[in-house]
Amino acid sequence: MFDGMQRRITSMWFPRLASDRVLRTHPIDGPFALTLKQANTERIFCLNHEAEREGLQRGITLSDARAFYPELRSCPANRVEDERFLHVLRRWATRYCPWVGIEGDDGLVLDITGSAHLFGGETLMLADMRQRLKRAGLTVRIGLGDTRGAAWALAHYDEGLAEPGKMFEALADLPVAALRMDEKAVAGLQRLGLRKIRDLEGMPRASLTRRFGPHLLLRLDQALGRQPEQISPLAEPPHYGVRMTLPEPIGLFDDVMAGLSRLLDPLCAKLKAQETGARVLCLTLSRVDKAAQMVELRLAHPLRDTMRILSLFERGVGEVDAGYGIDHMRLEATAVEPLPVQQVSYVSSGPEGTLDDLITRIGTRIGLDNIQRFLPADSHIPERSFITAAAAYSRPESLSAGARPRPLKLFPPEPISATGTRPPRQFSWRRMPLTTERATGPERIAPEWWLDDENWHSGVRDYWHVQTRQGRRLWLFYTPQNPGWFVQGEFA
Repeated sequence: MFDGMQRRITSMWFPRLASDRVLRTHPIDGPFALTLKQANTERIFCLNHEAEREGLQRGITLSDARAFYPELRSCPANRVEDERFLHVLRRWATRYCPWVGIEGDDGLVLDITGSAHLFGGETLMLADMRQRLKRAGLTVRIGLGDTRGAAWALAHYDEGLAEPGKMFEALADLPVAALRMDEKAVAGLQRLGLRKIRDLEGMPRASLTRRFGPHLLLRLDQALGRQPEQISPLAEPPHYGVRMTLPEPIGLFDDVMAGLSRLLDPLCAKLKAQETGARVLCLTLSRVDKAAQMVELRLAHPLRDTMRILSLFERGVGEVDAGYGIDHMRLEATAVEPLPVQQVSYVSSGPEGTLDDLITRIGTRIGLDNIQRFLPADSHIPERSFITAAAAYSRPESLSAGARPRPLKLFPPEPISATGTRPPRQFSWRRMPLTTERATGPERIAPEWWLDDENWHSGVRDYWHVQTRQGRRLWLFYTPQNPGWFVQGEFA
């Protein structure tokens, strides 16, 4: 693409990316650190400048850091948000060139060949980068050279600009770690007295290869431009949006739904090609008076079926005020999730999709988060044997094989008058006289000793499934340590 033009690479390193990201939105005066749990120990993951000035370093335990500086403020690191923020920076960096890639967890690499003149030259371009990033509250170190390796070395060990064709002169006095070697190889080179890159240049290549493998010389040749190193720009994520301009304004419900159907066809085709499904869809209807109406549809499950999505839009579209007419329609999937292609056969179950559509319809009225389902939990204590979760963001789960049946209705234990270790022949519950016809049990459940639960201070419980002549099927338990009978549930 740039035949006859000297290739120029820029490396941006953000040494405090994680802490800078947090402090941009929540400024803190004084030393601050982010922690990360490693091997059951909280260790310092990233520090701000004030913390480093106090002598704190990455990798030390949080307890040691607080012993050294008790006023240190900290919070847990969020690697997912850090990665997302780095991708935001990558998109911002495309203002300087179209070829921008990710460099590790805290850096960017840019191929600025042929674009520096747009900013008045390389020096002014780097100055503009530093100024904008500083204004955004980010610490950055920038290196520029003919190769990716040289740019990385300058950014990490001697921030600056290498003149074209003079990579060895720019890198000769840098430590061997600037060649992107691992700590073990760097330690081995230093034991031999090879501490700087210039020391490697005069050594026999065959002996270095035998001792350290081919990777050392490969990194050296890549940094000096003897071996090519590719820069793979990160592809832009697919954009799931379609629009349509109407020749004449429309306002009838059927016309809007017909236009929506035409928008859904290409959108769903793109979702299928990417093996994704829409989770949130936003329909924007622009009117001739420049006002806009928005209809948002939150789905209970990823979906890319045109007809199913169209029917779920009916309620929202029906509430739209078309005014003097709608002349522009835009549909965008603002949230998508993976939805791989699945084999369809005559044994495939269809009710699941019907249930998801029902949850979606109800969710448009009361909110998806308000529709809950019960899921089994990993506990033999009846009160802890289930959890509630939003039905739109969870899947039904069945009980594990061999699990004992549990009552449909579970309530706090209600005492009954009875004696003995076996279920009473006759007893009264909720002012109803009942007679035991059949009893199955006992199932002994012991309290979870690692949890402090006041309801289980009485010790173990012996549970019985009792069938009464009056038709009630109850779940009774007996407490041997403090003799007593209780009813805790009723079977359907």
